[in-house]
Amino acid sequence: MNRVIIDLLQRRCFELVKKRTYLALLVALCVGPQFSTAQLVQQAVGGITVDADGVLSMNSVEDKQRLNGELRRLAKDAAPVDLQQWTDLRAVSLKQIEAKLAECLTSGQPVPEEMRYLAGLQRVQFVLVYPEQGDVVLAGPAEGWRMDALGTAVGLTSSRPVLLLDDLMVALRTRDTTQLEPISCSIDPTPEGIRRLRALTNRQRNIGNAQQTLLRMEEALGRQVVSVTGVPSTSHFARTMVAADFRMKRLAMGFDQAPIDGMPSFLKLLRNGRGNPNMTPRWWLAPNYLPLARGADRLAWELRGQGVKCMTEEDHLDGDGRQAGSSKAGAAAARWAKTFTERFNDLADQDSAFGKLRNAMDLAVVAALIDQERMLDAVGLDLPQLLHEQELVRYFAPQHVSSRATFVKRRGDYLISTSGGVQLLPWEVVTQSEPSTELGAVRNQLSSESAKWYRQ
Repeated sequence: MNRVIIDLLQRRCFELVKKRTYLALLVALCVGPQFSTAQLVQQAVGGITVDADGVLSMNSVEDKQRLNGELRRLAKDAAPVDLQQWTDLRAVSLKQIEAKLAECLTSGQPVPEEMRYLAGLQRVQFVLVYPEQGDVVLAGPAEGWRMDALGTAVGLTSSRPVLLLDDLMVALRTRDTTQLEPISCSIDPTPEGIRRLRALTNRQRNIGNAQQTLLRMEEALGRQVVSVTGVPSTSHFARTMVAADFRMKRLAMGFDQAPIDGMPSFLKLLRNGRGNPNMTPRWWLAPNYLPLARGADRLAWELRGQGVKCMTEEDHLDGDGRQAGSSKAGAAAARWAKTFTERFNDLADQDSAFGKLRNAMDLAVVAALIDQERMLDAVGLDLPQLLHEQELVRYFAPQHVSSRATFVKRRGDYLISTSGGVQLLPWEVVTQSEPSTELGAVRNQLSSESAKWYRQ
């Protein structure tokens, strides 16, 4: 049973009675790319891949060997010297990035690696507007980068993922549509699969041979359907959402041990808990920002807060196997979500999947802010490369994932199914702001007439 397991992304759950055993049905979402060898380092996230048919699975031994070889090769290509050292504040110019992309297109040269990694920025903390320079600048902490074991570009000393140009372009290109449609990902068991599973479990009087029973349940539920909204399903941005939710579910259901202390799995909380638990937990990852800080002239903005939180509620399925949600949350599921949120910064420092999701959320909020404040119009800045012409890296879009089942023994007679996802409404974040008198100094510090695309 080496297939990855985890129930990802949606509100599809069910509750059934079985003797003396909790059965947790998990569905794994694996993402992977359409890639050349040179791009491999940007393809692996959380040890998961997707084939040309859109079927998700764990990385094979061959995938891991190829990735290790590529990481060794790329380790020789250090970041430029002036970008290697840690700094609390580095800035990148949208105007100069646009100019450099146009230059690369004209000359036929590839986009420099340091631009693909946005000069090593690890978060967008400030958005600064310079009408006199015709520019919008993004700034935050940064340093040089290396590749971690999952193929993610992370800081040399912090190990936090760096921002990607590709994710910035996706965020900018979808900033209008996200007013009408959330950025989200989900995996849905089909109604037919749920009906088959119910028929099976209604016939099953006891657990019997656990492995055989679990396999029959997996076969009955069958493949589940993967969906992404708000961003292209073939984008790195989409893959990032899926990988983070995948990792969250693996932690919740105990398939992976948390990389930090004091964070037991949801199944352990159930095993040690009392009373009747919520047997249909749903977790999802959502934005977690404080109100934005804004300068008096609205030319300087600051993103505040840790960026990501975990939320939970219980789900139900009707007689036809279709979703019927609830705003209630079981005690154990709520406790696990609370712990995840409280420990998110520690988790993100240890697991690049969560840091990458926060980076993507930052960029979506930045893009919504740029649109809300009409910053490009205010400075007279056209960005054809960033907004339209520069080609995005494309990945195989995930379409299906196989079901998997596991169980944990405890008194009572229930079947657990978990679900969840990622949901981001960046326009809701940018509608909340409050004045700040400190941002003017930051804006003045990073003001520059240089043609260089980054500054510090």
